[in-house]
Amino acid sequence: MSDKKSVLILNQHAPYGTSYAREALDVALTCSIFEMPVSLAFLGDGLFQLLKSHNTQQTGHKNIESMLSALPMYDIDQIFVCAEDLEANALSETDLGLPVQIISRNDLSKLLDSHDTVLTF
Repeated sequence: MSDKKSVLILNQHAPYGTSYAREALDVALTCSIFEMPVSLAFLGDGLFQLLKSHNTQQTGHKNIESMLSALPMYDIDQIFVCAEDLEANALSETDLGLPVQIISRNDLSKLLDSHDTVLTF
């Protein structure tokens, strides 16, 4: 058993318009550098962070796709989305740029309980 504390980062905001998405990814990568087990959950509007082909030319924001694509290199492969959020936004797993584990909203509490630390962005 690892003595490192596991971290779950909840992403609940759209990818652009605030710094939440970028800050959450910065924290995830930093935790991983210190060999902490990191999981990410993208809930509600946070789900839009995972969509393929972000176009940020009109917004003036830096695209977060490169940070997302780096997650596997940092051994961050525990990425969760809620089935209800996919359905509510008429999205499917194929619309997302990373492999995810789909859980039900009811299973979210189990996911939260399975981590030592939960950070919300």
